[in-house]
Amino acid sequence: MLPLQYAGENQYGRDVTDCIPSAVEVPGLAELSAHHDAIWQLAAPHLAVRNNDEHTIYAYGIARALADAHPDADPEVVLPAILLHDTGWSKVPADEVLTAIAPGRGRPDLVLLHEKEGAEIAGQVLRQVQHDAARAASIIDIIDGHDSRKQALSLDDALVKDADKLWRLTPHGVDTIMNWFGLDRRAALRLIGSRVQDHLFTDTARTMARILAAVAWVDSSPQRVALG
Repeated sequence: MLPLQYAGENQYGRDVTDCIPSAVEVPGLAELSAHHDAIWQLAAPHLAVRNNDEHTIYAYGIARALADAHPDADPEVVLPAILLHDTGWSKVPADEVLTAIAPGRGRPDLVLLHEKEGAEIAGQVLRQVQHDAARAASIIDIIDGHDSRKQALSLDDALVKDADKLWRLTPHGVDTIMNWFGLDRRAALRLIGSRVQDHLFTDTARTMARILAAVAWVDSSPQRVALG
């Protein structure tokens, strides 16, 4: 379900739109650049499996916030990498994708396959949009190992890994993972927390994880649920 785009009512009863700044004046609200949108348009057909397209655009927003908080990072590595990182799942049979990542099971061979295929797709897309060659090489290296590699190759790699994991704690991530494995919200949060909190690379991501986890906990708390 898409987020609500328009209010159903105006309880204040007056127009306040002339008090609202433009998106570029508010941190975190700028649109995708034309170059990043071109990458997204080429990546999207490869992401239409198991909510990867939705996951990716949320992870992009998180990655941009992380990159903004790390001046030494290169956004033209981090952000294209996050847009392309899961394209390789399109080469895995759709009915085996969840088998590859299911708790207590897993198929490391399929995880490696999606990384290799994703690196190949990323190279094709980056050449098509004429992305800087040195940055493209870094992006391909990041994608080829973004799940299986336990250490980060660089700060840029760390931010991609962190953004990828942090999505799980967003409301969209929690809803998605609940449905993947047939879990109630509280069980999903315990599963997600065990796969996120101790597996992040940056202090910024760890802070974001605690905030997102707090919001997710409130969403499932009896006090909030009782309010309807």
